[in-house]
Amino acid sequence: MELAANKKIYFLSDFHLGVPTHADSMEREKKLVRFLDRIKKDAAQIFVVGDLFDFWYEYRSVVPKGYVRILGKLAEITDSGIPVHFFVGNHDMWMNNYFQQELNIPVYFEPAAFDINDKKFLVGHGDGLGPGDKGYKFLKKIFRNPICQFLFGLIPPYLGTGVASYFSRKSRAKAMATKTDDHFLGEDKEWLIIYSKEVLQQKHYDYFVFGHRHLPIDIKLGSNSQYVNLGDWLKYCTYAEYDGTTLQLKYYTETEKA
Repeated sequence: MELAANKKIYFLSDFHLGVPTHADSMEREKKLVRFLDRIKKDAAQIFVVGDLFDFWYEYRSVVPKGYVRILGKLAEITDSGIPVHFFVGNHDMWMNNYFQQELNIPVYFEPAAFDINDKKFLVGHGDGLGPGDKGYKFLKKIFRNPICQFLFGLIPPYLGTGVASYFSRKSRAKAMATKTDDHFLGEDKEWLIIYSKEVLQQKHYDYFVFGHRHLPIDIKLGSNSQYVNLGDWLKYCTYAEYDGTTLQLKYYTETEKA
C-alpha cells in the first residue's frame, strides 16, 4: 500500500485485558480506548499484534464476558473505514470468526508480510519463534490442533474459562520469576532477534515488528533492517508509529496532545 500524506500506521500489542484484577483491567482498557481515539484521526491502518486479552476462547455461540469498550471502539474504527489487523498471541490464540464477522477485522495466526511505501514489513506476535522454548512450542501445537480445540469447547464456558485463567496466572507467575521482561538480554540471546537474522539470510525485510517479549526494543539489524518489539501496556504503554519514512517506538502518556 501507499501511505497518504499525513497518515500513519500504528502497531501495538500485549494488553492482557482481564488481569490482574477487574479494576486494573478496566483502567487499562479505558486507556487503550483513549489512545485509539487519539490515533484514529491520522491512522491509515492499525495493527494489534497479539495478546489483546489474557484469555479468549470462542465457543460456537459464546464469547468471554466483558471488553465491551475495546470491542465497541474497534468496531467504530473499522466502520469508519480504517483497516485493523489482528494477530493472535499465545493468550488469545483460540480465535474463530467473531472478529471477522462482527468487527470486520482479519485475523492472522502466523507472521505476515506487508509492503508499505515500498518497504517490506514482517509482523507477528512472536511466540514460538526462534531457538529454545521447546516446551511451549510443543504445547502450541496441541493448542492449535482443531481436535483439541473442539474437545475444549465441550467443557462448559464457566469451567473452561476458570481452567484457562488458572494456567494463564501460572504462566505469568513463571515469567515474573525469571524477570526476563526487565532487561535486554543481548542480540545473541534475544530469540526474536535471532529469528529475524535467520529470516534475513533468506529474504530481506526492512522492518521486523513483534510483540510477546513485553520489553520495548528498537535496534538495527545490519545496515538496512530494523527490529522493533512493541513492549506492553501492563508496564510500558508503548507502540510503534510509521509515517511512511521512519518507524519509531513511542511511549503513550495521557499528556500527549490530542
